[in-house]
Amino acid sequence: MSDHIQSHSESPLFTNSESDVFVQQLVNEIGNPPDLKYLALELRPGILGSYLFIETLVDKNKIEDNVLKFLSESRLLDVSESVSDLMETLKSRIPVASISKVFDLISCAQGLLKGMCLLVIPGADHVLMLDVAKSHHRTVTEPKTETTVQGPNEAFNEDLLTSIGLIRQRILTADLRFEQMKIGKSTETKVWICYIQDLASDEILNEFRIRIRSIKADSILDSTYVEEWIQDKTFTPFPTLMKTERPDVLASHLLEGRVAVVVDGTPFTLIGPVTFMQFFTSPEDYYQRADIATFLLWIRFLAYLFAVFVPSLYIAASLYHHSLLPPTLLVSLSAQREGVPFPSYVEAFLMMVLFEMLREAGLRMPRISGQAIAIVGALVLGEAAVQAGLVSAATVIVVAVTAIANFVTPFYNFGISQRFLQYAYMILAGFMGMFGILCGVLFTVIHLASIKSFGVPYLAPIAPTFLSDWKDVILRVPRPWMKTLPRMNKPKRKKR
Repeated sequence: MSDHIQSHSESPLFTNSESDVFVQQLVNEIGNPPDLKYLALELRPGILGSYLFIETLVDKNKIEDNVLKFLSESRLLDVSESVSDLMETLKSRIPVASISKVFDLISCAQGLLKGMCLLVIPGADHVLMLDVAKSHHRTVTEPKTETTVQGPNEAFNEDLLTSIGLIRQRILTADLRFEQMKIGKSTETKVWICYIQDLASDEILNEFRIRIRSIKADSILDSTYVEEWIQDKTFTPFPTLMKTERPDVLASHLLEGRVAVVVDGTPFTLIGPVTFMQFFTSPEDYYQRADIATFLLWIRFLAYLFAVFVPSLYIAASLYHHSLLPPTLLVSLSAQREGVPFPSYVEAFLMMVLFEMLREAGLRMPRISGQAIAIVGALVLGEAAVQAGLVSAATVIVVAVTAIANFVTPFYNFGISQRFLQYAYMILAGFMGMFGILCGVLFTVIHLASIKSFGVPYLAPIAPTFLSDWKDVILRVPRPWMKTLPRMNKPKRKKR
């Protein structure tokens, strides 16, 4: 950094000039921070310019190469120019990509806090704001939560423009549209709505606009903040918006007529409307042959049923419905439970809660040791609990099968909802057996039927039935057969 740049606290501000008052007010407005730097340059005889920036937010190379070098040579400007003409000349000639005019103190303060640099000249009716902000974000890396064996390995990062660029690389149509909004009183977070104009339903798109504009929050730091404001139903374990960090997944949903929301500062984007069945679809399905993808899809359906119902069915059968078990198995379970001090539902709850603790410990521990702790902890504690007679071996097997099935779900937020259901069914099974489980299933189906995602029924295309949409939700048919767009998204045109 140039030796001419000094902290404002080390160099006195100009005196006997209107710019002095403005600069002092600006310094006071942002709290006189120690990283605010101040530079005085003589633009031409009799005219001193004040240049201010916050050094922790700016790109020093841009300041040295593009701004300071030009300002130090600006004495060559026409001395007959008025102050207003001088400002126009500087605006057009300073080699910075974005230069704007600012007319009030608050906008100047906000600009400084966003990494802008201000050029103040006495006698001018505005201030020049130069965009020399430094970008603090990761490079494009592999997805961490949606990994695939085949297919692209790029993921969004925290920089909004980088994320938008990854979308544009995949969708080159001129109908791709972006709308920017700013929400959050303190953070002024940029939120972009993405859609394809000739596909996305105007009704759904307008609903997105209305809900985002109605957000009245002090801060928006992640896409989850936006999700909680715009989701259809608050008190439900089931997500009504899909979250993804993969550009290819987002692009595929845009090409089916859905709408996406990209939030600055987070790699996870929101997609809507979404239905219950779509959470079983993995990006891997579209990088495999249709028959293999369909097989894997049904494996996920089966794993979901295992995760939700296996613990509750075990509790119901061991407590109330012994006749449902084969005699040999019933004898084996009875022998295992001799000496166990707790009933089966207490055993199951203890083991399930213990596994949840191990899962959370594995997530919070350093990556190198986290997985090892979770695996070793589960093996050692499970074996020790069986040998000590605290739980039966059958309970350990049930919990292990449930834990494995939980990890099959492609989307993390949907996996949390299935964990919520399995505990609810375990409670019902402990009190009422199979009758409690059936009551829980009935209540769950009624609840799912009542949910909508931006006007689209959550159980579509099953209820209401759209048979033409089954080919990409319940089945994965070959691509030549996918000639129509999903009807449940209400697209403007029917053909792909």
